[in-house]
Amino acid sequence: MITLYGIKNCDTIKKARRWLEDNGVDYRFHDYRVDGLDNALLHAFISELGWEALLNTRGTTWRKLDEATRNQITDASSAAALMIEMPAIIKRPLLCAPGKPMLLGFSESSYTQFFNEV
Repeated sequence: MITLYGIKNCDTIKKARRWLEDNGVDYRFHDYRVDGLDNALLHAFISELGWEALLNTRGTTWRKLDEATRNQITDASSAAALMIEMPAIIKRPLLCAPGKPMLLGFSESSYTQFFNEV
């Protein structure tokens, strides 16, 4: 089953969901705030994508953190702790399909390529 991870009210999530629906892709949406995020799942993301890619340092959540907190994020462990505490800080959307590499972020061209390789 294809799973799209993110937060429901995110504009980029809305674009990705619209693209999936418009293209007839059957998927499940996992909202970090509603469905939660556990350490095992997050560490699977980190092991494939790296914590630096997952941590959204350009978003509002990151910018609202005080400088001392931002400076403490120096490795996968500290980043994972922050992402578990504040899932809105995870870059989104994250698309997972069995047997394929995870796809982080959204663009029509990347989604088209992702599904044409199925």
